[in-house]
Amino acid sequence: MGRVEGKVCLVTGGASGLGRADAIRLAEEGAKVVVTDLNVEGGEETAHLAGENAIFLEHDVSSEDAWLSVIKTTLNEFDKLNVLVNNAGIVMPATPEEVTNDEWRLIQNINTDGVFYGIKLGISTIKQNGELGSIINMSSTAALVGYPVYFAYAASKGAVRSMTKSAAVHCLQAGYKIRVNSLHPGGIATAMTANITPPPPEMLELMQHMPPGPGIGEADDVAYTVLFLASDESKHINGVELPVDNTTVIYP
Repeated sequence: MGRVEGKVCLVTGGASGLGRADAIRLAEEGAKVVVTDLNVEGGEETAHLAGENAIFLEHDVSSEDAWLSVIKTTLNEFDKLNVLVNNAGIVMPATPEEVTNDEWRLIQNINTDGVFYGIKLGISTIKQNGELGSIINMSSTAALVGYPVYFAYAASKGAVRSMTKSAAVHCLQAGYKIRVNSLHPGGIATAMTANITPPPPEMLELMQHMPPGPGIGEADDVAYTVLFLASDESKHINGVELPVDNTTVIYP
């Protein structure tokens, strides 16, 4: 207990899946947590599960005005912000030839613009308290290998990877006590991934028999990594792209 004691953490896309797991683990280790999402019912449930030191705020990450409102409320409630987890995102299967203009724009609005606003406003807010800070951007293994079926999604996650590195260098050069890192989950069992095209049979077969554990990843596999990057245990880790995946090394 207490790995992030005294820290204020904001988790976007916290109504379910990875965001819910992140919020709960951070709260369990002593953080005050702001859960945000467009899904009010799910977000409020996450805040309830995270405990008395968690609140929920409705939040459209693709809107800068919404970000400004969330940051303002966070400071009003908890006086500071130490950790930002840019987790909100969507995925739609479509190859480069199939993706429509509307699908492309929607995915970039949420996955790319949402993280841009988070990084920009996260830095300007976290730097004010003078404490160690951490921005954790949820990318994907799609940013590291070729995922043609998820073309627009992969493009957005590639942008997250690049923005992370540039923001990390910026904070270092500016002398801010803020680290910026990206996580790259592979196949993780969440409601979102349950609705997209499954991996090929041969990959599923490999995943069922690989150490250290069977099956595809669980939300907590990502959440415990988020917890580490949010804590001061990772104070010397900056600008890193960290896969949370047990298959990328041998597949695709």
